[in-house]
Amino acid sequence: MSNTTPLVFVTGNANKLREVKDILSQGGNSIEIESRSLDIPEIQGTTIEVAQAKCRRAAELINGPCITEDTALCYEALNGLPGPYIKQFMAEIGHDGLNKLLVGFDSKKAEAVCTFAYAAGAASEPIIFEGRTEGTIVCPRGPKVFGWDAVFQPLGYDQTYAEMPSEEKNKISHRGKALEKLKAYLRAL
Repeated sequence: MSNTTPLVFVTGNANKLREVKDILSQGGNSIEIESRSLDIPEIQGTTIEVAQAKCRRAAELINGPCITEDTALCYEALNGLPGPYIKQFMAEIGHDGLNKLLVGFDSKKAEAVCTFAYAAGAASEPIIFEGRTEGTIVCPRGPKVFGWDAVFQPLGYDQTYAEMPSEEKNKISHRGKALEKLKAYLRAL
């Protein structure tokens, strides 16, 4: 990647954009990001299938290199659901509903999954960078301003993502792990 040309991150989510910029600016040779909000229908499928389709379409629409991101929240008791459909679940049932989905189940374990896809251009096949963080689903705690952060408590921590300072969350989060892989790839180009 050229250090003078910003990489287009296709998102309309200001919180996600801020977090991605924070993570990609850490360390030497920060990667400059600009965002574009595009209306791209999401297919049904695995996190990787969803991410690849979204990135392919975004690269076609902007006719150039871009990254896209898809996030999943996978409940052990529900065999991985809501998974990549977490955005719709969150919109329909909110934080309390996400917690109530597990009423009657012994396991509250969940895995947060972030899948970034990078396409060098409209004709290129997207490359996938995935990060995962194990945790549990808890009653909502902390600010309810960024997705499902208030109900996800990473394994080994006594705070939800929403309760953590952003610097700490970025170091351990599914998004941070995926972006570290993407950053290494882009710096090697």
